[in-house]
Amino acid sequence: MTFYLLIILGVLFFSFLPSFHISASPLLLTCGTDSGGTDTDGRKWEPDAKYLIAGADKSAAAKAEVQDPSLPSDVPYMSARIFHSGSTYQFSLQNPSSHTLLRLHFYPSSYPNVDVSKSYFGVAAGSMVLLNNFSAYITAQALSQSYLVKEYYLTPSRSPFLNVTFRPADKSFAFVNGVEVIAAPEIFNAEPLLVGSYVDARTFSTIPVGASSMETMYRLNVGGQFIPPLSDSGGLMRTWYDDSVYIHGAGQGVAVTANVSIGYKKLAPYTAPLDVYRSYRSMGAYVDVNKVSNLTWIFEIDPGFLYIVRLHWCDSEMVKVNQRVFDVIINNMTAAHEVDLFALTDAIATPVVKDYVVVTENVTDGGYRLWVSLAPTNGSRPQFMDVLLNGLEIFKMSDNFETNLAAPNPRISDLMRKGHKMEPKGFEEDYFTIIITCGAGGAAAVGVAVAVICALYRRTRRAGSNGDSRTSWLPISRNSNTTKSSSVVAISTDAASNCRYFSLVEITTATNNFDESNIIGVGGFGKSTNILLDDKWEAKVSDFGLSKTGPTVNKGHVSTAVKGSFGYLDPEYFSRQQLSEKSDVYSFGVVLFEVLCARPALCPDLPQEQIGLAGWAPRNVRLGKLEEIIDPELIKGRISLDSVAKFTDVAERCLADHGGDRPTMGDVLRSLEMALQLQQKYMAGGDDSTISQQIPRDVEESRPNHHENNDPTFSLYVNEQGR
Repeated sequence: MTFYLLIILGVLFFSFLPSFHISASPLLLTCGTDSGGTDTDGRKWEPDAKYLIAGADKSAAAKAEVQDPSLPSDVPYMSARIFHSGSTYQFSLQNPSSHTLLRLHFYPSSYPNVDVSKSYFGVAAGSMVLLNNFSAYITAQALSQSYLVKEYYLTPSRSPFLNVTFRPADKSFAFVNGVEVIAAPEIFNAEPLLVGSYVDARTFSTIPVGASSMETMYRLNVGGQFIPPLSDSGGLMRTWYDDSVYIHGAGQGVAVTANVSIGYKKLAPYTAPLDVYRSYRSMGAYVDVNKVSNLTWIFEIDPGFLYIVRLHWCDSEMVKVNQRVFDVIINNMTAAHEVDLFALTDAIATPVVKDYVVVTENVTDGGYRLWVSLAPTNGSRPQFMDVLLNGLEIFKMSDNFETNLAAPNPRISDLMRKGHKMEPKGFEEDYFTIIITCGAGGAAAVGVAVAVICALYRRTRRAGSNGDSRTSWLPISRNSNTTKSSSVVAISTDAASNCRYFSLVEITTATNNFDESNIIGVGGFGKSTNILLDDKWEAKVSDFGLSKTGPTVNKGHVSTAVKGSFGYLDPEYFSRQQLSEKSDVYSFGVVLFEVLCARPALCPDLPQEQIGLAGWAPRNVRLGKLEEIIDPELIKGRISLDSVAKFTDVAERCLADHGGDRPTMGDVLRSLEMALQLQQKYMAGGDDSTISQQIPRDVEESRPNHHENNDPTFSLYVNEQGR
């Protein structure tokens, strides 16, 4: 009796465990070779010829004539099978009742006797159309990639064989470099929630997906590193990519690695590797910012299909309910409301996966974007205003007839098409002008201003330094034929090896003395690390990104998604997404306080009230505590108190909450010139108070927007109206 009881208990125990997948040996084919090969991960690929059951006599093996340095391995990409007529591979399925992962590898390079740019073909797996009129060349160019991997998750077959057919278009040819066939488990929830149907926890719609094949569009290890196929779980040999390039706007959050042990628990190991659940991205500790923002990822997808968005979570920090609660929003529709991961799992460090189905419109005027957002919610008054995500996957479902996954080729932009037709150019003046005007057109003058003021305050401390280190200059373009030159630049070796530094003379020449006709866009000023100084305090402007093309005639601002560096963002720009010339002024004010206080814009290790320089410094100035925040090294040197007061005054006015209360950049420049004159007068032994009496603050603020001083230091570069 005891024996039978043990058997029954054992059966009951194992019935509650998830059905773990024990993968069969995958089939890896490198096409167009007789001997196969081994890739850089140590995986062995075999020749493809014996699997061709039709069209073998109309196919040919070919070797790529050029090896792109971005290729992960010679195998399978440096050899290809060329098809001039319909040809079929046939693969035996070890378990026809299981799903199949099919991967096709394409390297649209140069091959003998064919023009890969004229290759158009279709691919079908059984009755499922995977690709139609597909151009690997156009797709790779549009995505700026040298090679392509198309991954499909196919439904169980009614046949013990899987036939994969390549069919060239008329007067064209097909090709493939590698094929992978892997038995796969059922990885999707049977009926995931339909995005937009959510009303409450009991009212929502679901979509059955069991009969649909899928194409993998994106697979991201959020907040973590690249995971190669050999590090994947369940023998599925998937690749997980970094998510940072898909994050929208400036709010990238923080990437965190768990410091506790992570296990699958109730989750099947093939769902994702544990490395996905060990790292995550959250919003960080800035509560006020988190309340009005979110984490958003944007993806280019094919319109007219259903998509499954799979979110992977594992909260390794929260130890009780209602600590971190957030909403999931997909394409501006609620997918899940008040997600509390601890409430879902009832345990810390427990992985959980949720699938959501999204319906996309069948637009014909270009690409379609899928937005995935996580936003903190305050409805239940959680302890923290934060979100969390560990992994994200997006799958395209076969259409309503369950026979098609093919979509049109992506469109190459006119700019990219023009770029591909251009020959690589050297470091010529016209090319130089185009690149420089993007960044320097709006901010070079103010960069010089901060450089001189910085030099003025730090001259005494640095006078004895012999920072005469020589570093190499690198060309602005990888295609440039310019040889390396040298300049005396007091910049670190790391910076020197990754940047091209431009002097003010170069910028002035390239922009035709800041001619407004050369400006191709407007953008935020930037941060202090965008201003590079050599040992002679000569300013070199770097890394000014373009935020958006210029405003329309009837608008004084540019509406754009928030981009920029936290600590420097104009509050109006952050909240209203309207970029104006006063946004530059705010960012520059932060830089001025960085010079004055000798600290960065954000110091997360300091107490809460001291983290942000833009709030902490003006508050102390208003409380009369300037001497407590100013750099002690400044006080040690010969410094004019009137000059410091003028400098502090303009910095404080730059940080006004409302753009209308901030000075123009022309006013800022005049105030800095005034501070410089005060300091020069003081160092010459004169009475600096006489200068300050000449232009009182109230008079200066009401002065018209033109120079009355015949010898201002930077007046050559000022734009009175702003850009």
